[in-house]
Amino acid sequence: MKTLTAPTPIQLNKPHKPRLLILDEDRIILQSLSQFLSREGYDVRTTDDADQASGILEGSQIELLLADINMPGLKPAEFLRTIRRRHPHVLVIVITSYGSIEGAVEAIKLGAFDYLTKPIIDDEIRVVCEKAVRQQALMFANQTLKQQLDLRFGLENIVGHDYKMLKVFDLVDAVADNRTTVLMTGESGTGKSLLARAIHHRSPRRDKPFIEVSCGALPETLLESELFGHVRGAFTGAHADKPGRFMAADGGTLFLDEINSASPAMQIKLLRVLQEKSFEPVGSSQTKTVDVRVILATNTDLQQLVAEQKFRQDLYYRINVVNIRLPSLRERLSDIPLLSGHFLRQFSNQTGREVLSFSDAAMTAMQRYTWPGNVRELENAIERAVVLSRRPQIDLEDLPEALQALTPARVAMAQYEEVIDKAMPLEQALEGPERRIIEAALKRNNYNRQETAAELNINRTTLYKKMRKYRLDVGEAN
Repeated sequence: MKTLTAPTPIQLNKPHKPRLLILDEDRIILQSLSQFLSREGYDVRTTDDADQASGILEGSQIELLLADINMPGLKPAEFLRTIRRRHPHVLVIVITSYGSIEGAVEAIKLGAFDYLTKPIIDDEIRVVCEKAVRQQALMFANQTLKQQLDLRFGLENIVGHDYKMLKVFDLVDAVADNRTTVLMTGESGTGKSLLARAIHHRSPRRDKPFIEVSCGALPETLLESELFGHVRGAFTGAHADKPGRFMAADGGTLFLDEINSASPAMQIKLLRVLQEKSFEPVGSSQTKTVDVRVILATNTDLQQLVAEQKFRQDLYYRINVVNIRLPSLRERLSDIPLLSGHFLRQFSNQTGREVLSFSDAAMTAMQRYTWPGNVRELENAIERAVVLSRRPQIDLEDLPEALQALTPARVAMAQYEEVIDKAMPLEQALEGPERRIIEAALKRNNYNRQETAAELNINRTTLYKKMRKYRLDVGEAN
């Protein structure tokens, strides 16, 4: 039997007739309930046969089911389990002549929304159905929010065709399905938080919480309580128990950003919880156990911190199971047109402005800029440009001042002055321009060495030697 597609969400602020099915062997009850609920605004169907009810559920978009589960030939527990499994969007209100506390509890455990005994009072059935309709609306609103989160934080939403980003995507696909600890490295603004959410949303934990903590934003005295929670009276101001972020993320994913800022004492506690999945809240001797997948991020070289004895070596080896390095934006200049177009569409829709494209001068400046703030800085620059632009095309003057200075003539003059102002051998002075020329040609030819060599009028061997000299490593050779 096919599974019924979920019906359109109920909009309580719009005219709507919730679809309702009544199943009862008593035709008088069927008629009276049908008439009453129709007057209350419901689209009502009735049947006195359980098999026919199953057929109606399969073929119609029913939202509520009022069912007598004590009908002859009907097994209540099996019936409720089947409805819950095959039609999870249908809320079941049980009605029966043989009401008991035990029966009510059992029905609710098996998935019933509520439980009513005969004779049914109009006010009772009205209130229960209204509550069920509101519950339906909340269920569908929650589904919609989850879909929006998937669209916002899914890997498909991370823009990038540069080979460095493609390697990152491959790593995400490889690690998403398990609970392996992931360490993400890279400069600020490269998208570590977005990538952590993408890993979570591609994992089996996607329906569980994703909790993010910026370790650098909290003082040491608060970070322990924030992560592990505390009990009432643990310190001044602790007026009630607090579960902490590890407990809040139980079953899901915890993202610890700026892990390099954790104090030595905190590092010891993190090492324990990563190894044993257990900890004690502040002020408590009771050990808590959690099932949490931990993703960590840093914009600092942890190996250097280990060498300087500012970061525990054992913790470093424990968290560096899978390392995903996010390239800076200046390392993936070929992605700037894609990212710029993405942000342009996003902010045009948000602001209601019809800004369609970039001028050649604006795009050239964006590709020549070094973007110390990476993707976050580019995003802010595009938002600013969309807000300030009065034309359907963003021009150089709409971009921040730092980019407006990057006209081709000024860039060339700056590079020239940088070389001639320093005393150096001619061969060394020519290295910078030669490297930039080769790198630009490689990008134009999508890193195809044969085509790049032909464009530069050199042989492949010479190109390969120069690529090694200037460390223009492109991964797989053509």
